[in-house]
Amino acid sequence: MFRAKVNDIEIAYQIRGHGPPLLMVHGFPLDHSMWRFQFEVLATRYQVISPDLRGFGQSSRGRAPISMKQFAHDLAGLLDTLTITQPITYCGLSMGGYIGWEFWKHYPSKIHRLIQCDTRSAGDSAPMARGRRQMAARITEQGSQGSILAADTMIPRLFSPQSAQATPERVSQLRDVIASSNPQMIAETQLALASRNDASTWLPKIQIPTLLICGELDQISPVEQMQTMAEALPDAALEIIDGVGHMAPLENPQKVNEVIRRFLWQTTTSC
Repeated sequence: MFRAKVNDIEIAYQIRGHGPPLLMVHGFPLDHSMWRFQFEVLATRYQVISPDLRGFGQSSRGRAPISMKQFAHDLAGLLDTLTITQPITYCGLSMGGYIGWEFWKHYPSKIHRLIQCDTRSAGDSAPMARGRRQMAARITEQGSQGSILAADTMIPRLFSPQSAQATPERVSQLRDVIASSNPQMIAETQLALASRNDASTWLPKIQIPTLLICGELDQISPVEQMQTMAEALPDAALEIIDGVGHMAPLENPQKVNEVIRRFLWQTTTSC
């Protein structure tokens, strides 16, 4: 891992390859390792940057309040620190997708393609936001055991039953990542997610090539919601990955890599 001083934190990140820059942003409450099956493959033709977000993985927490906007500011700062001036392809999963909308909103000149995996544009409904606040309180009450509670609560919803049975080692590895996260950071981020912006009205203004990827059996970001997003975006394609849940890049990396590479090639040659 490399490290860079950005804003009030030290960001840990991986970077490899040469070519157009591709920024890959992990979901909640994970780290850069969720992209391990994409990193090496895509680095053969692109400069792939895969950071740990503020407070997750090996990146420090800093003092700034947690929000999707702050995460986007940190990522823009990382690109500046790395002297990456060419507009990037932004790729995010779940919370990484929420950050992606904010990145586009605040740094449109830094992005020229968007890949959003298993995510949503709408903000939380009142019941969903209430559930997040309740979970944050429970995690805080559990103290050092709060991350284990988060892992046990979240893991059953992240993988499809088929994927969980076929690749139990990937389920176990992801559980370990969540269980080893800072519980206070998990609680703070739950509150930030509950109050994040509703980006649905932004979609018609996003005039850049966009690829949406959704697991067929995703319980968190269902296909129907991502289809609605695809219809609202001016230049978007939706790819549904059969038989997988919310963690499509981990559950079927071969197919996800295929659709990402095809999108990147097609949108490069059409420019």
